[in-house]
Amino acid sequence: MLRAPDARTRDNQIRKIQENITNVEKHFGEMCQLFAAYVRKTARLRDKADLLVREIGWYADTETPNLKIGMKQFADHLAKVQDYRHAQVERLEARVIEPLKSYGAVVKRKRDDLKTTQSAREREAKQMAQLERTRQRNPSDRQIIHQAESELQRATIDAARTTRQLEETIDEFEKQKIQDIKKIFGEFMTVEMSFHAKALEIYTLAYQSIQSVDEEEDLEVFRSLLHPPDYQSRLDIVQANSKTSLDLTGSFPSSSGTLQQQTACSRQTKKEKEKEDEDEDDSEEEEDDEDEEDTDDGN
Repeated sequence: MLRAPDARTRDNQIRKIQENITNVEKHFGEMCQLFAAYVRKTARLRDKADLLVREIGWYADTETPNLKIGMKQFADHLAKVQDYRHAQVERLEARVIEPLKSYGAVVKRKRDDLKTTQSAREREAKQMAQLERTRQRNPSDRQIIHQAESELQRATIDAARTTRQLEETIDEFEKQKIQDIKKIFGEFMTVEMSFHAKALEIYTLAYQSIQSVDEEEDLEVFRSLLHPPDYQSRLDIVQANSKTSLDLTGSFPSSSGTLQQQTACSRQTKKEKEKEDEDEDDSEEEEDDEDEEDTDDGN
């Protein structure tokens, strides 16, 4: 059966429209799932960051004063970033995921419009086939042939009407699709830029708060914890006593040597005196002997 050129054109149009609707349904569904996964990942990142903030706070309570303050401020800034991240999640869900999800219903309506047009085209084709059979079976029955031609004409008019409506509908659908893609993607970028701009500002403050920690002062505090004041005073006393003992010990050999020298000198003096006494005794004895000899000679 031969098809009219306009019928073949309408068939091609319907096929193209069907491909377009199928393409939108497939890729919008994929994008919706991936955007939803992106938002879920962002929400999980927010939750993990909240745990990190809590752990930093716990650890800061055990640290030296300056580091504690710096870590607390860092944790506060990081927590504030998570507040913005939470807002980011909610905005993405409302401005990106929901509009994409709504396209499921939009595509369903367009498929219904397409089915209506296809049904009209099938009725037209059926009436055309019926007319061909009537002409072949009853070529001389003008009334039956005229009736079949009238049915075909109504079917053709209905098919043309529904096709025109489908063209208008699908044209509006295509226009709305482009606008929605621009809006959805634009909202995604706006939400992301807003979050990252705020996050960058707060991250800068967090960086400055942790870098401003006075290391030397905290080191002094830590060293004082290792060597408390009473321990240091006792250490000073021990060191002072040790020094005194060393000084006294150094003076002992000098005193002992002096005493030994004095004793030796005394002994030497005593010996010399005893020797002198012995010499005097010997001289007296010699004089006595000489006197006795002189006496004997005189007698």
